[in-house]
Amino acid sequence: MVIKHLENKIRLVGIICTAFLAGCIIISVSSIWTARTMVTDAQKKVYVLDGNVPILVTRTTMDETLDVEAKSHVEMFHHYFFTLAPDDKYIRYTMEKAMYLVDETGLAQYNTLKEKGFYSNILGTSAVFSIFCDSISFDKKNMEFTYYGRQRIERRSNILMRELVTAGQLKRVPRTDNNPHGLLIVNWRTLLNKDIEQKTRVTIKSPKI
Repeated sequence: MVIKHLENKIRLVGIICTAFLAGCIIISVSSIWTARTMVTDAQKKVYVLDGNVPILVTRTTMDETLDVEAKSHVEMFHHYFFTLAPDDKYIRYTMEKAMYLVDETGLAQYNTLKEKGFYSNILGTSAVFSIFCDSISFDKKNMEFTYYGRQRIERRSNILMRELVTAGQLKRVPRTDNNPHGLLIVNWRTLLNKDIEQKTRVTIKSPKI
């Protein structure tokens, strides 16, 4: 009778120990899961100091900002590639910046223009090229874009406006200082580049004394 009573106590202690161990495991797993969730949530939040006051800013993923970043990347490339001045150092600077944003198709267009004497002509005629973006359409699913813009070419004798339409695709690459959006333009091509308006400069002659 005593032995049976002792066995019951041992069995009860075993059940209590098992339940306690299971409870510890459940609490440990729950704690780890909660901690990981808190860390993940914290990584999505950024605090920005406004004076001495921290302001919470939610960090977004690239998928959420892809449309904005893609259009900004395309506009940045066209700005560097088509903004030109009669200064060989400036031309080299803008072309170097542009080449970080595009694949070999951009370099091929640059080399073609260079071989035709395009950049030498800018230096010889003191022409100034500016680019104005009208709109950019972007297909997020296929990562394809079409750029619509106008180019202003200012020479000594006239001012020429040209319509420019280009197209290409985008692919994701690591972000760098020279490529802050982490995107690369591929298969870039010009669809349209035609004159739309030309104005002749009026030269005012100094009166004879």
